[in-house]
Amino acid sequence: MESFSLILAIVVVTALAFDFTNGFHDTANAMATTISTGAMRPKIAVAMSAVLNLVGAFLSVEVANTISKGLVDEAGIRPEVIFAALVGAILWNLLTWLVGLPSSSSHALMGGLIGATIASAGVGAVHGDVLVTKVLIPAVAAPLVAGIAALLATRLTYSLGKKADGNASKKGYRAGQIASAGLVSLAHGTNDAQKTMGVITLALVAGGAVAPDSDPPMWVILSAGIAIALGTYLGGWRIIRTMGKGLTDLQPQQGFAAQTSAATVILASSHLGFSLSTTHSVSGAVMGAGLGRKGGVVRWSTATRMFVAWGLTLPAAALVGALAEYVTGFGNWGTAVVAIFLITSSGVIWKLSRREVVDHTNVNEVDEEPAGVVTTAIAAVTPPPAGPSEELAATIPAQADRKPSTTTTSV
Repeated sequence: MESFSLILAIVVVTALAFDFTNGFHDTANAMATTISTGAMRPKIAVAMSAVLNLVGAFLSVEVANTISKGLVDEAGIRPEVIFAALVGAILWNLLTWLVGLPSSSSHALMGGLIGATIASAGVGAVHGDVLVTKVLIPAVAAPLVAGIAALLATRLTYSLGKKADGNASKKGYRAGQIASAGLVSLAHGTNDAQKTMGVITLALVAGGAVAPDSDPPMWVILSAGIAIALGTYLGGWRIIRTMGKGLTDLQPQQGFAAQTSAATVILASSHLGFSLSTTHSVSGAVMGAGLGRKGGVVRWSTATRMFVAWGLTLPAAALVGALAEYVTGFGNWGTAVVAIFLITSSGVIWKLSRREVVDHTNVNEVDEEPAGVVTTAIAAVTPPPAGPSEELAATIPAQADRKPSTTTTSV
């Protein structure tokens, strides 16, 4: 019984560690566009996001119930299975953070849980209908819906603001960005903190600490909210750089449209109990906003790398989770080996990240990459705005039509 209590405590601590990585991995979802457009200073932005993530954790438990009651069969799930699942999710989060790719923490958690469950209890222990309807379909639909909404919203904002004073309009949209960024942070806390609540509740059910079909206890909700808030405050600067500057260059109008569209999609999915990826929603909205501005483009090479990471998230985390579950099956020493591997790997990744430090002082600095085929094509058919050189060129024909001067020059 003492050994069981210890493994349950290890699972809870590991789940909160995942929640912490979820916080700094997904800070970009709420604050990347706000920081990149200069609407807020980086440190103030992440502080505000952290507070609202904490508040959002208390708004709903529908997503937590999807994970703890719906995705896998509670019977036959041991605490070691959940520990193995968390190992897969944490390592994938850290690897994608290291390379600055905004991947889904939610899908990393789902993948780890699915892989560990299959390794422990077989394929039948995974509820395929829940996986398809509440995880996979939203994974495809969310970025498309958010992207189209952001594209249309961007065009609408530029259309309505044609006659508005430029400086006043930018100030107004910056204020709107701050409000919409707060809404995304609130939505992120509501959706993502619940995933950790669901995992901890599942572990408590597996360990016999709470009754089956129970909602998350209050201490679970509070601890998950604090963990994700602390991770958010730390700031995932590498991913903020990619989301804010690497995908496209956003103006305040675009940032406002992207964040508002993403927040609407995330809050609606949380209400319906969909385990939605906030990363997918915000990334789709950012790309939609980038294409919504006349002359705006998306850096498709960066987007392609991001799409590849999205596709690999579930299977990669599932594979690591399954391997970790296999090792924990050897008993306490197997669990200890997996724990040491997790700590060592995390330390190595952190050490590698120190080779090129990205923080609040250089988060908006990004190397320009060559334009891809799609970007070049869009730019080619979009008339550039008239500049001083064009205005000068336009005066040349008019000067040529004038009567030649009769003034002669002495030699």
